Amino acid sequence: MRPPRADRRRALPAVALALAALLAGCTSAGGGAGGALPSTVVATAASATPLQPGDWPTYHRDALRTGTAPGAAPVGPLHGVWTAELDGAVYAQPLVIGDRVLAATENNTVYGLDAATGKVVWSRHLGSPARAAELPCGNIDPLGITGTPVYDPDTGRVFAVAELAGGKHLLAGLDARTGALAVQREVEPPKGDPVAHQQRAALALWNGRVVVAFGGLFGDCGDYVGSVVSVPTSGAGTVLSYAVPTAREGGIWASGGPVVDGDRLLVAVGNGESVGGSYDGSDSVVALSPELRRLDFFAPSTWADDNASDLDLGSLAPVRVGDHVLAVGKRGEAYVMDAQRLGGIGGQVAQATVCPAYGGAAVDGSAVYVPCLQGLARLTVGQDGSLHEDWQVDLGRGGSPVVGGGAVWVVDDRHGVLLALDPATGRELRRAKTGPAPHFASPVLAGGRVLVGTDSGVTAFSVG
Repeated sequence: MRPPRADRRRALPAVALALAALLAGCTSAGGGAGGALPSTVVATAASATPLQPGDWPTYHRDALRTGTAPGAAPVGPLHGVWTAELDGAVYAQPLVIGDRVLAATENNTVYGLDAATGKVVWSRHLGSPARAAELPCGNIDPLGITGTPVYDPDTGRVFAVAELAGGKHLLAGLDARTGALAVQREVEPPKGDPVAHQQRAALALWNGRVVVAFGGLFGDCGDYVGSVVSVPTSGAGTVLSYAVPTAREGGIWASGGPVVDGDRLLVAVGNGESVGGSYDGSDSVVALSPELRRLDFFAPSTWADDNASDLDLGSLAPVRVGDHVLAVGKRGEAYVMDAQRLGGIGGQVAQATVCPAYGGAAVDGSAVYVPCLQGLARLTVGQDGSLHEDWQVDLGRGGSPVVGGGAVWVVDDRHGVLLALDPATGRELRRAKTGPAPHFASPVLAGGRVLVGTDSGVTAFSVG
């Protein structure tokens, strides 16, 4: 699975802005505007809301996607606290800002939930989702908000990308306290047919811009090319873009999404069509500049066979570990790169066979917890770039792990179980039933609780 033209749009006239802002209000318990939104900018005044230590504002908590929560409550007996039944499956990792849990569904609805009770405080429907019958392939139906949203403390807005009926992609910015619509803008990949693209990768916030990555639908059908676009958080201004220099495919779809590593962005790229001759920029880890130009890359020396066999690096987001970058893909090979020089083709510092990996890894110091296709593995990356496998445990189907409170937390989405594992050994410490959960589900640690997105909403557990 791999799972726009850059343009400039003008803000609406002042009268239209005022009217749009008035219409942007939403009801407090499940309301909100229906139908598809127009692809225009709607900007309202910013309201900065600083982050607190226990907040979870982006996929895996921070811009580096470490998935580590230093202040998480110590692991203890797990008890179900509340379950919020929402209008669709929650593939995106929930966010936590203060006393609000922000959740997005495949029905294109974003919810603000009371963190203590799970009660719906506000909801905003962004338009009818795409259905399987109108897509060339795919395995999510309906297909709405799949990529994890991101919260911007400078504006107090949560940003999400909704896939709409007809194959359009809409970036929406909502007031995290009220759900009021602040920004809306159509965002499309710069190459290929928009309807053949899926937005599964988590969004990122970088230099006052929202970063959005695109891959393909399950089945690799149609004319799609992996890409990254960025849009100012105001919703106005130039859209920047990068497209993988391949004729087709090369999706950037791993649920972990783009990784903000200082003054550059790291992304994992899937297989391209090229299987011989010139290298086409696929099956790689790519470093991009703020202008979304390629600065550096790494690709395995087996890139041609990876492409031919669908065994590329695009299934797991890369992670920074000290002075190195770690990437693992579908072939199951782990590659360690020098962070200052990724190495080009075959330029890794170290390599080891681990497991086919999907989603987003978690990093705690030199330890990396890798979500395997059927389990979880712990790797240690030495200061010299050496790579060691410490343990590997089998699960029905491992989701993306997070670390905190003396445990590694992972969802076995095949069996609908939340597990707390000993970081040193992988031994099971605690477990609790979540019910059916989406593939690549990743827990959230905040406020003394563990939150899990499920096929029907969000479930919260206490940890002691």
